[in-house]
Amino acid sequence: MPLEILLALVICGIGGITLMLHFSGRSKRRDLTPDTARTQWLRHFPDDTVIDATVAHDGHAALVRTETGNGLLWSFGADTVARHLLDYDLLDHPDGFEIMFHEFAVPKTLVRLDEFERRHWRDLMDPA
Repeated sequence: MPLEILLALVICGIGGITLMLHFSGRSKRRDLTPDTARTQWLRHFPDDTVIDATVAHDGHAALVRTETGNGLLWSFGADTVARHLLDYDLLDHPDGFEIMFHEFAVPKTLVRLDEFERRHWRDLMDPA
């Protein structure tokens, strides 16, 4: 098979799959509730005991309190990402907080919070 035809088939195939997934709703960000935040946290860390989950008003991030400390759960497409808040920098952002983990595999994330949530989350995230 000529390379041009193979390349066209691959590009059309990947594009078609992407469009099919998008139009079937599989590219929407996961909305979190306190119950789904607990469930998703336990999917990532099954040995943790979840005490409480505080979900942001936009439903795309949750601050999870466990017996071992606080953690952050956020939507990443249709899936979630969870990290313990052990080694990170909390930066103010006009839309909320930017959290930079000191871990190579985790990009910084923007948690969108209003003014009330920002104060509340800062109090909950304070380790003291």
